[in-house]
Amino acid sequence: MSGVRILLVEDENRIREMVKEYLENEGFVIDEAADGAEALDKFGNSEYDMLVLDVMIPKVDGWSVCREIRRASSIPILMLTARGEEYDKLFGFELGVDDYIVKPFSPKELVARIKAVLRRSSNSGSNAYSAELFEYKGLLVNMSSRKVTIDERNIDMTPREFDLMSFFIKNRDRVFTREQLLNKVWGYEFGGDYRTVDTHIKMLRESLGEYRNLLVTVWGVGYKFEAEDTK
Repeated sequence: MSGVRILLVEDENRIREMVKEYLENEGFVIDEAADGAEALDKFGNSEYDMLVLDVMIPKVDGWSVCREIRRASSIPILMLTARGEEYDKLFGFELGVDDYIVKPFSPKELVARIKAVLRRSSNSGSNAYSAELFEYKGLLVNMSSRKVTIDERNIDMTPREFDLMSFFIKNRDRVFTREQLLNKVWGYEFGGDYRTVDTHIKMLRESLGEYRNLLVTVWGVGYKFEAEDTK
């Protein structure tokens, strides 16, 4: 992953310099911002492959930065946070955060999570169902444009919601445990926090509305996607 450009947004100089040095040693190209306003300015004027963003930053907080960027980009975002409460994670996932790491963290763990997020974002998959379009009655999913419509109405989804749905569509009729989904969609062992999967299944079902029943709960095992591809 040499040459990957990352915008690192962290107001604490000590942490920012430590993270920057470690990531540069891994071959990443790092640009820095010490507050949210600077981050938005740099993001608007440069091209990046990923954003590593602290939640508690001055001028414009991390949540607001994430919300603003998500209006125009699906760039992978990893949040740095001193808090690990479930509410914070759910709020971030709804905004489109790809992953979290809670302070204090080890540089090795941060690198592992960054690499996992980048692999997910670049991996087009090689599953049994590889069509670019999936259509079921009024539901249309365009894999390449990451666009979902229901009865020609655009459906807004977070990047992770779409990743999860895309994975299910490409592997439909197969049952996956929560652990398997964490490994396949999130890309690594997620600390045993299986509620993350349940939360995203709930969010995805809400987004699908009348088609929520396509996501089937297999009690005692996990989840699967049941639908015929009419294309």
